[in-house]
Amino acid sequence: MSRNIYVGNLPWSFKDEDLGQMFGEHGEVQSAKVIMDRMSGRSRGFGFVEMSTPEEASAAIEAINGSEHDGRTLKVDAAQERAPSRDNY
Repeated sequence: MSRNIYVGNLPWSFKDEDLGQMFGEHGEVQSAKVIMDRMSGRSRGFGFVEMSTPEEASAAIEAINGSEHDGRTLKVDAAQERAPSRDNY
């Protein structure tokens, strides 16, 4: 399992620090990033977290997936690798 985690359906008010704090209860967080819209500067409702070990990532996914925060049910799963950009060809 990967150490990288996708977190969807985040509350619109969540910041990087909130995401890191939530996952920090389940292990050491290497990075936490809420994805922001370039035009509006607002959250896009999802983010990514990198944990120290695959075991910590697995434990965090198990604990947080399906939990509710600010009226939104979080979807948490292992992050998928990005497909290569076609712009590079």
